[in-house]
Amino acid sequence: MDYIFMFFLGVIATTLGTLAGGGGLISLPAMLLLGLPVHSAIGANKVSNTVSSFSSFYYLIRKKKISLKESYWIVPVSLMGGVAGGFIASSIPEDQMYILVSFLLIAAFFTSFIGKKGFAGESRLMFKPKSAGGLFGIGMYDGLFGPGQGTLMLFLFSYLDIAYIRAVGFVRLATFSSCLGAAVTYTLAGHIIWPLTLALMAGSVTGAQAGVRIAEKLNPKFVKPLLRAVTVLLIAQILFTRVF
Repeated sequence: MDYIFMFFLGVIATTLGTLAGGGGLISLPAMLLLGLPVHSAIGANKVSNTVSSFSSFYYLIRKKKISLKESYWIVPVSLMGGVAGGFIASSIPEDQMYILVSFLLIAAFFTSFIGKKGFAGESRLMFKPKSAGGLFGIGMYDGLFGPGQGTLMLFLFSYLDIAYIRAVGFVRLATFSSCLGAAVTYTLAGHIIWPLTLALMAGSVTGAQAGVRIAEKLNPKFVKPLLRAVTVLLIAQILFTRVF
């Protein structure tokens, strides 16, 4: 029964995570309620996200929505961020992590109302201080904690004036890179409960494929409201966790 639960958890969380980020909003609390130790739950997310995010990225590459020439540099930047985050995860007090992510999400939420940039832009993604610095920082946060990483990254690509379906592809590549780095560290530390993690992974791959196909058809004007809704839910979850 636990394996079936983990499979459908992966489907639901990764479908949402592909569209707007925030998959950890569902998967992490659910795994903790199931009784998984916190490091095992985070590690299961990292391992399953590594595989599922690459599957959706590969789908968009095959459909020629994005190109490796434009996005290859995302891999080392996000990978270094994920590895850095994974190694220093135990050195940052939990209270400070919650303060950091709350600040980032609140700032992203209010920034989304400034200006008219959405997800209909045609700008190319280029290696610049803003893009590389943003991706490294979010990758490090992903290795440290995780929930909200995809949402923050979509806000970053919106700021960079990247079209939505291309932004989804770049987010999935960055997620693959940062999660790969973090997954290695959690695996080497012996935190992975493999049977449950593999069930979550199977559901996550299914959800990633469903999410990327929905994203192809989603009108860009609905993306910002969806991102804002996910952001509010993430902030509410963090506040609830700290109060209770």
